[in-house]
Amino acid sequence: MLTAWEAVLAIVGLTVLTVLTRGFFFLTEREIPIPAWLMQGLRYAPLAALAAVVVPEVVMTQGALITTWQDARLYAVAAGAAWFFWRRTILGTIVTGMSVLLPLKLGLGW
Repeated sequence: MLTAWEAVLAIVGLTVLTVLTRGFFFLTEREIPIPAWLMQGLRYAPLAALAAVVVPEVVMTQGALITTWQDARLYAVAAGAAWFFWRRTILGTIVTGMSVLLPLKLGLGW
């Protein structure tokens, strides 16, 4: 258990670290050159981060892989993916996925 001073010190330290790392690029006078290969790789960073968050949430429950097909998340993801590949709209993907997820969760108790 942390004491009050340790908690304050941790909060202040993390605040300073966050400000320095987020403001690093603003501290320089000129633009930092980034190699083309790194720029190409950074194009996929948001997609990789999203997949790293969403995929485990869809295929796992309490740290274990799901073992049944009666899971509303699977059908919601399939419907959302189908909508996205058909219409290419993010809002439609979200609405479609949620319109499948909610009836299965609330209506069937999946």
